Amino acid sequence: MPSSKEPATRWAWVEIDQGALRRNTRAFKNLLGYGKRLCCVVKADAYGHGAVQCAKIMHATGADMFAVATVSEGVQLREGGIKSPILVLNEPPIDACDTLLEYQIMPSVYSSEFALAYGERAVEMGCVGKYHMAIETGMNRIGVHFTDVLEFRREIDFHRGIECDGVFTHFATADDPDGWDYRLQCARFSEAVAAMKDAGFECGIVHCSNTPASMLDHSMQFDMIRAGIGLYGLQPCEKSAPIMPLEPVMSVRARVTRTIHPAMGEGVGYGFTFRVPRARVQVCTIPVGYADGLSRTLSNKMDVLYRGQRIRQVGNICMDQCMVAIQQTPARQMPEAEVGDLITIVGKDGDAVISMDEMARLRGTINYEVACGFGMRLEKVYI
Repeated sequence: MPSSKEPATRWAWVEIDQGALRRNTRAFKNLLGYGKRLCCVVKADAYGHGAVQCAKIMHATGADMFAVATVSEGVQLREGGIKSPILVLNEPPIDACDTLLEYQIMPSVYSSEFALAYGERAVEMGCVGKYHMAIETGMNRIGVHFTDVLEFRREIDFHRGIECDGVFTHFATADDPDGWDYRLQCARFSEAVAAMKDAGFECGIVHCSNTPASMLDHSMQFDMIRAGIGLYGLQPCEKSAPIMPLEPVMSVRARVTRTIHPAMGEGVGYGFTFRVPRARVQVCTIPVGYADGLSRTLSNKMDVLYRGQRIRQVGNICMDQCMVAIQQTPARQMPEAEVGDLITIVGKDGDAVISMDEMARLRGTINYEVACGFGMRLEKVYI
């Protein structure tokens, strides 16, 4: 029967293993040399795991700073009681300056228009606006081009309302630390930082290593690493798995809401993409669909776990529900399900496991997207 921790209003939820999150955070903290810092990336609601709760666990385990993607994500952390430094990993609109300053959230800066407007507003509010300067080294997404860093700093550093708290870049190919593209970005960033320091500009906290870089190349730690997907127990690439084992933090569970034995030839779900074969089949409904992150592209392709065994998902996945089938064969006899029985969509059941990586492969995507999707609507239960 359902436990007291499960949601009272819906038989579907995400489980977050707090112990696994602590151990993963500690593993990244242990990568650091003396005096170096750990920035935990909790954007997209901590990759679907719940930003405020995860940030509290990470802080207690040694996190020094948090990174988000939007100003509103930073405000959510502040209102949730997080007092550590918070960095927005892009440059927000100028209209966000008041909120940034009020909540003491640092933006990334790479345009003089924003930097000067931010400084003006800080002076008017009687404070100094801290920022991190983003440097473009090859990913061609955001940042001041690495050849323009001195000119940029000369354009903005006169302003008394702003203070450079850090400089950073982001790697496009950190999963290949021996590759030419990665090494080129490393060289460009190192040269840009050295040029600014030689010219007398304050760089603050220098950081560039994301999850794969921090796991595969300790030489680029500088002052801080930014750990993201690995904190949640998901490997950023194949090369990292044997080097640094991690524990998956998220499981996705549901309970059966209805069972039926359709006649042979009957269809299941929209479009009848599955029809009941000659063998006896029990079709069970579970209340998870594509609005909960269970992509419709997985229809008739994925398994779920029931009593430690794999059973097939059947029919088109609906917005809020999907169906699974328990099919009896001479070689495989298993108990039929009852309403309320537990189904594991992602996670472990006995010795059987369905991973985010397996689901990502079936979808032709990455584990990041799978995790974020499940965090959108399903209620989170912290265990």
